[in-house]
Amino acid sequence: MSGTLYTFPDSFRAHKILIAAQYSGKTVNVYPNFVAGETDKSAEFLKKFPFGKVPAFECGDVKLFEPNGIAHYVGNEQTRGGDREAEVLQWIGLADNVILPAACTWVYPTKGILQFNKQNTEKAKSDIKSALTALNGFLATRTFLVGERVTQADISLACTLCMLYETVLDPAFRKPFGNVNRWFVTLINQPQFKSVIGQVTMCEKMAEFDMKKYNEIHGKAEKAKGKKAGGAGDSKSPKQKSKQPDKVDEPPPKPVKVDPWADLPPTTYSMDDWKKIYANNQSSDVYMKYFWENFDKEKYSIWRGNYKYNDDFRMEFLASNYAQGVTQRLSKLEKHAFAIFVVYGKEVDGAKKFKLDAVWFWRGQDLVFKRNVDWQTDYESFDWEKLDSEKEGTKELVKTVWSCETLDGWSYCDSKKF
Repeated sequence: MSGTLYTFPDSFRAHKILIAAQYSGKTVNVYPNFVAGETDKSAEFLKKFPFGKVPAFECGDVKLFEPNGIAHYVGNEQTRGGDREAEVLQWIGLADNVILPAACTWVYPTKGILQFNKQNTEKAKSDIKSALTALNGFLATRTFLVGERVTQADISLACTLCMLYETVLDPAFRKPFGNVNRWFVTLINQPQFKSVIGQVTMCEKMAEFDMKKYNEIHGKAEKAKGKKAGGAGDSKSPKQKSKQPDKVDEPPPKPVKVDPWADLPPTTYSMDDWKKIYANNQSSDVYMKYFWENFDKEKYSIWRGNYKYNDDFRMEFLASNYAQGVTQRLSKLEKHAFAIFVVYGKEVDGAKKFKLDAVWFWRGQDLVFKRNVDWQTDYESFDWEKLDSEKEGTKELVKTVWSCETLDGWSYCDSKKF
């Protein structure tokens, strides 16, 4: 199947559709020459889609104009939820009818799209907080919203929440919702999501209403409206108008790529060789002997990372999925780092407890995540300890974690390799 999608640029409604297609493997081509107010108003477009709504989709005789219907059509059995389709639909409805109105009320004034109304904004904040509280409780024992795989429920809700996370959900606001944050970060780092929405940057400071931006947007609209009506919106006569040509905005400079390792001395150490030795030898005696014989303590360092919020892991799979997400989010660090994450379990007061521990080995002597903002999504969720290779017990600790053995009375449950 191959179809064409008509949409505004960077539309979260279109994202819901394109991500669904990534999971199903169906081909959806975005119409390349779409111009808002022209393409969707043309006779040709209205003949296919008489309501004039976008996103709109055509595939042969099939003509669809509602994003949830399109996402359903281009998805597959997994995204639709199989025999749990009703559960998927209820989450899509919640995203559209509960989250989205409050999100638009809160976010759109910060972008200059809507005028700011304090009462409405405060209610929107309260509505979002209530929804996230309920969602946080629901996700306490789940990786995804419906079943054990990504469905359209996850896709639709995450795409709707994206504007909030990027714009107004600063660290203080989102802190109480650890399960929602974990679920959201897991999704946006799936390759199917990344191929559509790219890198999502969580906001560090809550955006506020910008009157200047609002006036720029709506002032231009009023001027255009006035000119269209015969010049009523322009008080200058032709003789009074400036003869200077309109100023053309210069394109913003392209960001300069900075090498995170530029300040470090060169090294001949081969991380790839070490990883091959580790992967191809089951005996810890073999790979640990190689490691310590070749370890360059002047140019590399060893660190232990203990997860701070182990009480969140009420089930083993939650810790395993989180560890897997961390490794996926740090893929660009692979050439210069190695780690083993271990999920440990232990019976405590009649209840099963889990914890996540990791031992890292990377280039440089400082905490590596501070070298690149893209590596900082998770590192603050860990307590970090730099290990001294000469200190008694260090080599035994490294071997124990990297060999996935019992540690301090905690039994091995699962592991993820980086």
